[in-house]
Amino acid sequence: MADPNPNRNPSRPKIIQWPSLRLLLLLLTPVVLSIILYKPRDFEAAPLPGDYPFSASLAVPERHGRVLAAAERLGEGVLLGPEDLAYDGESGYLYTGCYDGWIRRIRLIGDEDGELPVEDWVRVRGRPLGIAFSPDRSLIVADAYEGLLKVKPDKEVELLTNEAEGLKFKLTDGVDVSSDGVIYFTDASYKYNLEIHMLDILEARPHGRLMSFDPSTNRTAVLARDLYFANGVSLAPDQDSLIFCETVLRRCRRYHIRGEKRGTIDKFIENLPGFPDNIRYDNEGHYWIALSAGRTISWDIMYKYPIIRKILFILEKFVTVPHNLRDSGGLSVTLEGKPLTLYTDPDLILATGWLKIGRYLYYGSLHKDYLSRIDLTQYVAEEK
Repeated sequence: MADPNPNRNPSRPKIIQWPSLRLLLLLLTPVVLSIILYKPRDFEAAPLPGDYPFSASLAVPERHGRVLAAAERLGEGVLLGPEDLAYDGESGYLYTGCYDGWIRRIRLIGDEDGELPVEDWVRVRGRPLGIAFSPDRSLIVADAYEGLLKVKPDKEVELLTNEAEGLKFKLTDGVDVSSDGVIYFTDASYKYNLEIHMLDILEARPHGRLMSFDPSTNRTAVLARDLYFANGVSLAPDQDSLIFCETVLRRCRRYHIRGEKRGTIDKFIENLPGFPDNIRYDNEGHYWIALSAGRTISWDIMYKYPIIRKILFILEKFVTVPHNLRDSGGLSVTLEGKPLTLYTDPDLILATGWLKIGRYLYYGSLHKDYLSRIDLTQYVAEEK
């Protein structure tokens, strides 16, 4: 069919005429200005500290990027959003907290190749996050909404503490217990609760605290303030120090409990390839750091420019904004914070607790209804 306009050049791009551009600018300028000048109530995205690393993440000697294909599912359909993990070696039960308030357990001792039934153990009023055993075999629970709880062997639930220095906990998160019974735990944010915790992540301000609770005196002490979403806690094998994670800053630091450096904080591991959640010692010389999501270009951009996080906050009042969570996993490190192995998967998100027991590596995810385990004798990480 003949072209009715033979002088037209079909390869020439269409040019927006100046009046159209001017009209577009006139329309968009007040919108952009209103976003910049608008100050949301109780929300103000902040620049990250000047030492936040935007360079390449730390190198990990061994890694595997497809853990989902190698993992076996345990308690599928029953373990709803399993968060942290605690193992009782005497009874052989592995405990985890679920989003419906139940703390459930799986007996691992027995036929390891057979069915491992799940048992409802205790239901608490809120949302159990971090869990750890105390010397008297009680289970200490960091309940996101209720505070620090103690579940006795007879299943009686007791509230230990829910505030410090007159400030209520909003998101009790990670926990570990020393051999003398002192409990170390975090409140991820004194401003935002679990339901809206993403606002704390987007605001990127230090609302977190590291604390201790001494059952012998019922005293709650604040050990460190101004933390960026304080998360997992794990005591060192000698119990002279502990490691705690700051999710927003992609780092874990060491707090000294005893010795010459008592009360001080040192670097442990920084520039992680993802955002750390729980951390657990495996009694074999390694810590396992859960990465709830991997580092991405979009998150780097959001953290570099607070205005983008402000825009996201405004948009989320009207639509659901995807946060591009992917590449969750687990990282093993030495007692000195040297990275060893990284297990991830592009389709894994919000894996919040990793624990090695014998030949198996166990992990849970807030977005799954089961626990996963990997047989490390059959699954070898790839060197990179």
